[in-house]
Amino acid sequence: MSTAVTKGQAPYYFVPGPSRHPMMAAVGLFFVVLGAGQWVNGVEWAPYCVLAGFIWWAVVLKQWFSDAISESERGLYGDRIDLSFRWSMAWFIFSEVMFFGSFFGALYWARLHVLPNLGSIDNALLWPDFKAVWPSEMAGMTASPAGTVEPFRTMGPWPIPTINTALLLTSGVTLTIAHHALRENLRGKCIGFMWLTVLLGATFISLQAFEYYEAYHHLNLKLSSGIYGSTFFMLTGFHGMHVFVGMLMLLFITLRLMKGHFTADKHFGFEGAAWYWHFVDVVWLGLYMVVYWT
Repeated sequence: MSTAVTKGQAPYYFVPGPSRHPMMAAVGLFFVVLGAGQWVNGVEWAPYCVLAGFIWWAVVLKQWFSDAISESERGLYGDRIDLSFRWSMAWFIFSEVMFFGSFFGALYWARLHVLPNLGSIDNALLWPDFKAVWPSEMAGMTASPAGTVEPFRTMGPWPIPTINTALLLTSGVTLTIAHHALRENLRGKCIGFMWLTVLLGATFISLQAFEYYEAYHHLNLKLSSGIYGSTFFMLTGFHGMHVFVGMLMLLFITLRLMKGHFTADKHFGFEGAAWYWHFVDVVWLGLYMVVYWT
């Protein structure tokens, strides 16, 4: 049962009562995984199972977050809970660093170790026509001398990736301005810059979708385009997904600001979303330099 609370005073450490939300969220994820597993095997009902699972999961999260927001607005979250949230968000972002680190590591290993090794004298008898060149823009230039990888062109840094870089860097500035405005209790200014940040994030996603269209239809660059194609789409695709999630976080924070939530002194919900967004910005800078320029 929840901690007893003196009116107007937050508990030392709030302990919520029993909740159905974890179990219900697990049910939704079960149907997502079940449907995804059957989808790759060509089962007709699988896409509908995935969709139903996501809808179920989203409804549960909405209810779960609504309960947490209600508890926060009732003043149940004291300093100990605030510290818990900060540590939780820090460890979550650390896990995201490791997540992207694995993909950057795969790109590094393929380019600086695997490719030179395959093109060495030791493998000359096995693949005499192999050319250890990066990026691999035609069949036979990577570990596919038999021509199983279709010819393609690589994605350069101009214009869309560079424009997207400017958009994300600008969004980091507008978010910082909004944060300082909130700390100074300038709610109107804060909300205005938050909407601008959300708009910049949405524009980034739209331009990346157009970039993918160009890649598939004009460059013949696909996920199956050798190690270059797989690392390109894994890195940029997962980053785009994180931008989308971050944009949703900032959108919901903005809507809460418009409802009068958060104060100049207590607004970790805002800060946590800002941490995540700045992390996404930093990852993009590394991705922009490594994937598009080198």
